[in-house]
Amino acid sequence: MIWHLLHIIDIALWLFMAASAAYILFFALISTLWKKRVSRLTRYLTGQVLSMRKKDFYSYLILYPAYNEDRVIVNSVQKFLAQYYPYSCFHVVVISDHMQPETNQKLSELPITLLQPVFEKSSKAKAMQYAMDHFQKAEVKGQMSEDFDYIVILDADNVVEPHFLEQLNTECAKGYKAIQCHRCAKNNDNDIAVLDGVSEEINNTIFRKAHNRIGLSSALIGSGMCFDFQWFKENVYKLTTAGEDRELEALLLQQKVYIHYEPDIHVFDEKVSNKDNFQKQRLRWMTAQIQSLFNLLPYIPKAIMSFNLDYIDKTIQQALIPRSMLVVGTFGMSILITIFSLIFSQLWYIKWWGLFLTICIALYIAIPHQLRKHSVFGKILSLPNLVWKMAMNLLKIDRKNADFIHTTHEK
Repeated sequence: MIWHLLHIIDIALWLFMAASAAYILFFALISTLWKKRVSRLTRYLTGQVLSMRKKDFYSYLILYPAYNEDRVIVNSVQKFLAQYYPYSCFHVVVISDHMQPETNQKLSELPITLLQPVFEKSSKAKAMQYAMDHFQKAEVKGQMSEDFDYIVILDADNVVEPHFLEQLNTECAKGYKAIQCHRCAKNNDNDIAVLDGVSEEINNTIFRKAHNRIGLSSALIGSGMCFDFQWFKENVYKLTTAGEDRELEALLLQQKVYIHYEPDIHVFDEKVSNKDNFQKQRLRWMTAQIQSLFNLLPYIPKAIMSFNLDYIDKTIQQALIPRSMLVVGTFGMSILITIFSLIFSQLWYIKWWGLFLTICIALYIAIPHQLRKHSVFGKILSLPNLVWKMAMNLLKIDRKNADFIHTTHEK
């Protein structure tokens, strides 16, 4: 009797982990396919409108929600202002939340709009809503808010190249209402920063590039995002949690608005480089994932009835086990079950080692070629400690908590 019970537990746990592994492997393999032109049927199902518009230069409102970002914000804004794009066609707004007077003084000297709200409980969603409130009432550079075509969301540490808006304008001319740019690492200070950067590139491969390859929407990241201005203005006030990117994504998919991923438009993002910040960042992400899953589930019956594949897929994503925990978890279970099998003459370990190998192959495929050799295998010893910190986060998750968890940048 006890053997049957243990075997059932073993199989159930294996199936639970295998489901996440299968999802990762499937999209990792899809990412290797040649990019094909989007068919008319796919355009219809995803709501894409890819006819070129007549306008040469669209106007962009650039938002920098900045909470306690004194170290990086001035440099980021200065670099953005060097765009090879008509100055009259874009405007930068910094929402300065809990930043030093010296920083605000430097920002006020730049040709931007500086907003300084005072929030009892800060969040990125509140900062964006505050900015939109401001533009409902104020005139900017002779334009009312309705005159902007698109809005771009950047983090305070994000740095873009001078042709960023030129490239973005080309994609917007194809009719996309939501675009996720390629966010990539701008630093590789130590093993943690490198692994964080590699993790983001795996996400880019699986949840963005591969999804677009088969006509599904890309996942959003939280910055380097571009939205149709009217759509954003109508939906930003619906955001209520610290996982505002997941909420925006859910709103887009409910309304069947396709999210395009553009790998050639780079947004350089500073990666966390110490264990405490890594733990804070992952706690924020894990909390947002749980909140998103519970928020998505009630709409699932309607999504199934309306054949909303993007929404169904997004719900499945939120139920996946975090990859690093999946790797270490399957490796640990493989060793444990192997010892158990040798003692009691069982063969249960075979499926565990097969699952571990499958996950490793999938992640290897998903890592860009230039990062496979020097960026991962020399840093892998840092992974168990980081996964332990992620596991400890499980004790801290409160799906009803909407407080913003800030990760600071290194001095």
